[in-house]
Amino acid sequence: MSGVMGEEDLVPRARSRLPVVCSAGLGLLMLLVAWLLDPDRFSERAGMIAFCITVETFIHSMCLFAEEWLFHSRQRYHGRINEIFQACFRGHVVFGMCSIFLMLMLGVVSFSGEQRSTIPLMCAVYLLLKSLGFMGPAPVEISEICEMKKMNVAHGLAWSFYIGYLKFVLPDLQNKVSQYSSTKGKLSSPRLHILLPLNAKVPTKPEEEDTNVIFHENLPELERDTAGVRKRSYKNSVYKITQDKETFSCVLEYATPLLTLYQMSHESSAGFGERERKQQVLLFYRTLSQILEDSLECRNHYRLILLDDEHTGDPHYLSREIIQHLKQQDREIHMDPIQEQTNEIHPVPEKGPIKYFNGVRHATYPEDPISNDPTLMFSQPQSLRSEPVETTDYFNQPINAKR
Repeated sequence: MSGVMGEEDLVPRARSRLPVVCSAGLGLLMLLVAWLLDPDRFSERAGMIAFCITVETFIHSMCLFAEEWLFHSRQRYHGRINEIFQACFRGHVVFGMCSIFLMLMLGVVSFSGEQRSTIPLMCAVYLLLKSLGFMGPAPVEISEICEMKKMNVAHGLAWSFYIGYLKFVLPDLQNKVSQYSSTKGKLSSPRLHILLPLNAKVPTKPEEEDTNVIFHENLPELERDTAGVRKRSYKNSVYKITQDKETFSCVLEYATPLLTLYQMSHESSAGFGERERKQQVLLFYRTLSQILEDSLECRNHYRLILLDDEHTGDPHYLSREIIQHLKQQDREIHMDPIQEQTNEIHPVPEKGPIKYFNGVRHATYPEDPISNDPTLMFSQPQSLRSEPVETTDYFNQPINAKR
């Protein structure tokens, strides 16, 4: 599970559909204004503008198709024209062009001389602005597309960290901690605490960041055959954290994929600045949290600790953050698995002597003929005019006698 103090102020949320809603609302408002200004020619002008936009988009798609077909057909698409077409042309653009072509062929739509000269001019302006980059996507749109399509560096690193390490280490962690606790003493928390500094700067040893964090020893190793390597070893380290003469112990390590982000930000060829690095760290944290929370094998076996990089001058920031998370875990409520109730029913003793049967207390009651032998009881027919007569002894007679 993740446990970040002030997570709302650091971790970016997924973008909403607010820009689409605002654009649609403003578009409808502009249509209403245009209709109020010139209601007689509104439909004619709207149709011509829609025609021009469709033609412009189709021409731009043809330019994309020429690039892909001439230079990338074999390497990217294995010579399949249909895949190139699908990559360059959107479905609604093709549908719009087909509709326009049919309307022109059937004579449903006709343009005046002024409109015919306006159409090429609008297409030329659109294509020039598009080629010069004035109508390209904004940086926030590119970021949104990358997040939706899971195309960021952080997405790949988070999945690699999970598939190649956490997926088999976390489920086995409970056994390793139990083996350690049986001989070395109980840990303050059985979870794996993963540190994620926002600046992606991962030290070789936590002691370099805080002298109150001291290495104790390693847990028993996990060995498995991986990618051709026989008995590859995976180990986790136990650290002692001290504060105000109070000592805590837990399994601790940094998220190693952050080293890749940090080194990429120092390579000019990666095109990765400090601002982009911080955003990728936050996206890495969010993606890893979602992956681990959805994994039934890893849930409740981890703790993500996001470390703020604005703590310069505090030599014990790391130990305070770790201890704060450890204390927070002590206050959490852990739900035990629901145990199935047994079908055995025990009578509730009220009166009478108590006997034990199979270790369970049962109450005994005096035998009663009525309760032991179930019988059918009938009232004897009487005249409506006769006086009521008490017949108490009747109920103790056998059924045959009554009949």
